[in-house]
Amino acid sequence: MHWVIRTAAASVASALAACGGVGTGPSGVPAVRSAVATAADRGAPLPRNVVRACPPPADPAIAQCLALIRTDAGSHTKFAGYGPSDLRSAYVLPSTTGGIGQTVAVVDAYDDPKAEKDLAKYRAFYGLSPCSTENSCFRKVNQLGGRKKYPAASSDWAFEEALDIEMVSALCPNCSIILVEANNPSPENLAKAADEAVKLGANVVSNSYIGYGMRGMIEAPHYDHPGVIMTASSGDQGFGISEPAGFPTVVSVGGTKLVTGHNPRGWKETVWSLSGSGCEGRQVKPSWQLDAGCTGRTMNDVAALADPAKGVAVFDSFYGKGWSVGGGTSVGAPLIAAAYALAGNAATTNAAESLYAPGAALWDVTEGSDGQCARAYLCNAGVGYDGPTGNGTPNGVSAF
Repeated sequence: MHWVIRTAAASVASALAACGGVGTGPSGVPAVRSAVATAADRGAPLPRNVVRACPPPADPAIAQCLALIRTDAGSHTKFAGYGPSDLRSAYVLPSTTGGIGQTVAVVDAYDDPKAEKDLAKYRAFYGLSPCSTENSCFRKVNQLGGRKKYPAASSDWAFEEALDIEMVSALCPNCSIILVEANNPSPENLAKAADEAVKLGANVVSNSYIGYGMRGMIEAPHYDHPGVIMTASSGDQGFGISEPAGFPTVVSVGGTKLVTGHNPRGWKETVWSLSGSGCEGRQVKPSWQLDAGCTGRTMNDVAALADPAKGVAVFDSFYGKGWSVGGGTSVGAPLIAAAYALAGNAATTNAAESLYAPGAALWDVTEGSDGQCARAYLCNAGVGYDGPTGNGTPNGVSAF
């Protein structure tokens, strides 16, 4: 038997609906969502008309999904957000030719009962080949690998799941996708789901969630699988350490603002102001990370689009009613996972080490900041390595 997790937002929405207070916005998203989610939000202040899909949990040890949603995208939402061709252009990725034989797993919590149907809608709209259970391209499993007895459904996490699998599809339409749903967002269950993703044959595993209060080593071994790349979002609350992005064996992904530019690339990126970054002093510094300002593991290694103001198009019919514009560092983890899959080198790549190789082909992000801290490079972009954006953003696949 399945049931739906009732969030505070959902409860208030139901109450308002009974009073005639819930309308439907032009994008098909309940108009009440913005006010409810903003009131419940205990994280860093968000821009106007942007809400968190998952409000911060009462227990800081519980992980939070990092998807952000614009509430003002209008009636043409599917055209307001970046689609696959935009992302391929910005990051110079061979999406139509790479990724054959690669499997990307997405780890999230709870169940999205419409994940496969929504993925089909997204891929059809953008002219991508079908990816379904029927053609063995898509699998949805619980944290033990079973295709039945899924966790309770959660409308909050469902948007995250839709965003994640659609971003993998956007950059790597030839990749197979496994959606692994943990029973809940406890560190233990998410770690089990990550292990299961590897057991099921994933070459790359994307983790678009964060635990700001975990800060321990108990789950670290579950994110250490030689021959498999683990990517993780660095968070949407600016400077501050977090896990699993802070584990040395994980590719930590920061966030950028991506806009079209009058330059040879055709795009311009700066630090997204809420991108996570930090110095994980309790974690061992990887041998290939040479910055001198942090004796432990420095976040991040790489970055990708996160700013919801210029976010990505997402199709989700469980949390919302169709197309939305999404953002947050949740976008980056599956995009970078797809880049690794396109390169096809996970079996011989040691975590993020290749991103630090001299001359690695990445777009260097040199402008912007995600906060204030004593060691400026941990918060501010500059030439070469910096905390918010690591070594830069994808410029083809050779760095992966």
